[in-house]
Amino acid sequence: MNPPIIRKLLTGKVKKLGSPEAKDKMDREWESAIFKQSVEGRKWLSKTGLAGDEVADTKNHGGLEKAIFAYSTHHYDYWRKEQGIEKIGIGAMGENLAVESLDEQRVCIGDTYRFGEAVIQVAQPRRPCWKPARRYRIMDFALQIQETGRTGWYFRVLEEGYVQAEQELILLERPYPKWTIAQCNEVMYRKKDDLALVEELASCPFLAESWKETLSKRLKGKKTSSSDKRVFGPNKN
Repeated sequence: MNPPIIRKLLTGKVKKLGSPEAKDKMDREWESAIFKQSVEGRKWLSKTGLAGDEVADTKNHGGLEKAIFAYSTHHYDYWRKEQGIEKIGIGAMGENLAVESLDEQRVCIGDTYRFGEAVIQVAQPRRPCWKPARRYRIMDFALQIQETGRTGWYFRVLEEGYVQAEQELILLERPYPKWTIAQCNEVMYRKKDDLALVEELASCPFLAESWKETLSKRLKGKKTSSSDKRVFGPNKN
């Protein structure tokens, strides 16, 4: 199997789009930094992300445990061929790392990689929100991303340094091979009532705190935030 390679490095600025007066909710005003562009040469990767990259919704995106978002380049064939989204391609999900030969079945929580001068560690799967749906005007797109498991994942940065595209990700450590991104998604969305699995995942020390909190609430029988609000947001409500 080929080693994982970062094919493109992407960053983006916050943009304001749409009109507050639009009748169609899909056309109303919104802000996002989902529109990433590939960058050439070396970029500084800090604890909070790539130099020049921005986040619009700082409550739900960015921070130490969502420093950089990775997405498999192979998924775009599926979205084009199986779902008929002709214009979709690298950068569509707002990823910072377009990674080849790596996906949710092969990436595990706590996986630690050497990436250029930096060292990065897998922290959590991405929980898709309504913004890709707004971008492509597909109401249930976030739900499709979630249900197919093609979510992507976030890295935290353990060691800062310069990085660039066409560099291999070198696996340094895999402490929890059981907890692939795919398996985490299964527990979060499909096996909600398997409390033994929920408890086991919540106890994984390398899992992001936001995921631990959600899983801990589930164990205590408490309500978590509505998935409808996340996946549909102002597109529908």
